[in-house]
Amino acid sequence: MPSHLTPQEPVLLTVIGRDHPGIASRLTGLLADAGAALLDIEQVVVQDRLTLCFLVRLPEKGDVLKELLFAAHELGVSLEFQSVPVPGGKPLPPPNRHVVTVVGRLLGARELHAVSECLAQHDANIERIQRLTEAELGSVEFHISLPLGREPEELKRALLELSMASNTFDVALQRESLYRRSKRLVVMDMDSTLIRIEVIDELARVHGVGEQVSRITERAMQGEMDYDESLRQRVALLKGLDARVLRDLASTLPLTEGAETLIPVLKRLGYRTAIISGGFSVAAEALKNRLGIDYAHSNMLEEAEGKLTGRTLGPIVNAKRKAELLESIAETEGILLDQVIAVGDGANDLLMLERAGLGIAFRAKRKLRQAADTSISSGGLDTILYLLGLTGRELQEVRMHLPGAREIQRSRG
Repeated sequence: MPSHLTPQEPVLLTVIGRDHPGIASRLTGLLADAGAALLDIEQVVVQDRLTLCFLVRLPEKGDVLKELLFAAHELGVSLEFQSVPVPGGKPLPPPNRHVVTVVGRLLGARELHAVSECLAQHDANIERIQRLTEAELGSVEFHISLPLGREPEELKRALLELSMASNTFDVALQRESLYRRSKRLVVMDMDSTLIRIEVIDELARVHGVGEQVSRITERAMQGEMDYDESLRQRVALLKGLDARVLRDLASTLPLTEGAETLIPVLKRLGYRTAIISGGFSVAAEALKNRLGIDYAHSNMLEEAEGKLTGRTLGPIVNAKRKAELLESIAETEGILLDQVIAVGDGANDLLMLERAGLGIAFRAKRKLRQAADTSISSGGLDTILYLLGLTGRELQEVRMHLPGAREIQRSRG
């Protein structure tokens, strides 16, 4: 053992070079034969370049470092070593760990500098950076630790302001916990979330009352009008509309970008899915059947003699009702609220988002974005998959097992 190293102090061994099979096997074999104690290990490969670290406590006798250096030379890699002082005093409390997920069309040095600078300004220490996407650099995870006792709210607001200012990427901050990668239920609003339109606005346009309904819709989404009253006023304006218009529209609803990826992948992974919407049941049920969604709850329009009467049937699905339905579905499925994701875009989604373990404001107004756990504005609904911690490689594997995937692959081959 070199004279500047002591048996009491752990030694950090860092191996760098071109990755190939057998490196870890050869080096760990030498450590085992020498009786060294392995305390920690970490490896990362970036573009075929390996960085492998061992934290070890070396035996007093023998010259295992010399053997390791010789083996590294034969393997075509470099090996550096340095002692790591053992911290004294009482054991440190567990770190205040969080995960920051950055998702954009294409992330570059400018975007990642902006995020890392924001983290530094809030004393967040970056412990690990992981690329999630495969082909292009579209999603990156920062695993960070905040100072003990520091609440994440201030950092969350700063990251939100950063993403809103850039308009080219989304940033999500989540506490690192058992439930981050073990969500089991995803609940979504329908209008302007799962689909690109507001159904009631389209019906109103056909019926010639588009401008009146749009004004009421906007006030309701901004939280400036009681939702129940706004719905009654808007539905009343639809009185006399042929019900076939509603059914024709429901059969051709335009899905939001990413929905056709998100739902099948969630189903393949065993998630339960639900629509909880202040929209209309004919549209929600059509989407439920089309996408294979497990639950659909929304408002039912009354019909008489093939025409809309301008009234709804049953309780109105407002903000309070949405939150209650979310809880009811979770209870039915035996799923903890911490394992629920809720996605919405309007003020009437706020309670639902607050009740879920992860509330996501999707292309939402500023007020909801500030209140939600995180927001998505530049990406599609499939961005949610990266917030679950899934990597591009994992997503590709799941897609290969979706219905019809093999037929598509064969046709391309």
